[in-house]
Amino acid sequence: MRSGTPGFQPERLVEVREARSLTQTMLARIVDRSNSTVSKWEKGDQTPDPEALKKLASAVNVRPSYFLLPTPEHGDRPQFFRSMASTTQSARKKALARLRWVQDISLELQKFVELPRVDIPTCEKADYQAITDREIERMAEKCRRHWRMGDGPISDMLLVLENAGAIVAFDELNSSTMDGLSNWSDRDERPYLLLASDKHNCVRSRMDAAHELGHLVLHRHVDMTTLNKKADFRLIERQAFLFASAFLMPAESFTAEVTYPSLDGLLTLKDRWKVSVAAMVMRCSSLGIIDESHKTRLFKNQSQRGWRKQEPLDDTLPVESSRILARSIKLLIEESVLNKGTLLDELRVSPWDVEELTGLPEGYLGETSAEIAVLPRLRVEPERPKAANGSQHDGTNNVISFPRSPERDS
Repeated sequence: MRSGTPGFQPERLVEVREARSLTQTMLARIVDRSNSTVSKWEKGDQTPDPEALKKLASAVNVRPSYFLLPTPEHGDRPQFFRSMASTTQSARKKALARLRWVQDISLELQKFVELPRVDIPTCEKADYQAITDREIERMAEKCRRHWRMGDGPISDMLLVLENAGAIVAFDELNSSTMDGLSNWSDRDERPYLLLASDKHNCVRSRMDAAHELGHLVLHRHVDMTTLNKKADFRLIERQAFLFASAFLMPAESFTAEVTYPSLDGLLTLKDRWKVSVAAMVMRCSSLGIIDESHKTRLFKNQSQRGWRKQEPLDDTLPVESSRILARSIKLLIEESVLNKGTLLDELRVSPWDVEELTGLPEGYLGETSAEIAVLPRLRVEPERPKAANGSQHDGTNNVISFPRSPERDS
């Protein structure tokens, strides 16, 4: 009888297969096993023998110990996909699996560093169908007031999110119909965003980030089954887009700058507000600056100019980047709390995946073959000192306070 692998976690096999966009049939062919065998592994009816485990790890580019790592319980809060209805299930599963890796990385880093405290206002109404457009405008204004941002253009949208305690990551989702997703994790009560890097331009990623913030603020307690209903999904997406527009372009200050709502007139505002001309047209319409016929003419003119796929300045405005995870890793390595090899031993996925998902420079973690020795971890004092946020630390790892980001936009 062939021996299996004690402690094998079938959920991890499903997760990594979906993260690599592999079907059971494809994976079975790669590891030279039958489809039914892979299916039994994923169901937990059977576990791979040591030889098969090594083949699996090599096939999907993770460490063999990855399959022994229990999956954290993130709860059943909804995952909001920034995508079209035509997005395939495999694309959604890949994005969610990659987001789970971001959460894994964050949870591991939080054993050593204090990340910014989560500070995101929540809409008082749990029933999203009862939220009016006017209330959405007020919630966008409330967030700006809460974070003391003023009413002007936001210089760095991702910095706003990270200062509020959200974890933002970018990844190549390889889907023409998906821009990202967001999810609240019950494990650390923290929101996570995964945005597409393969369609990266400044105004698009800022709108995507603001859109996901809208979900975090307005739809924190929406039931996941609701998102399977087309009419409800469209309403929820519309609300998130309205929030994003109101947050990026406050009614009073933005209206004051729209002196002439033509395409050329709006284009002059693009560099300052860092939103697309198309988004400004929609905002002008929702604020009553232009009527429906005027909006239609502007969009027709936009098509004639070839601006639907790419607008002027899309390739020149600097793209914003996330910072928290990359800085946390660099902090731990530079302070000699961990070395690169030890970090990868803990994370158990490939250096390339860690670099891609955290925003580290390509190759930063690549030279790790000689760094196998495990460095000792600093102990906390026996009295279990309080962390910066007042909570008691569990005493297993040294905790380093994470440096504050620059002041929020004003």
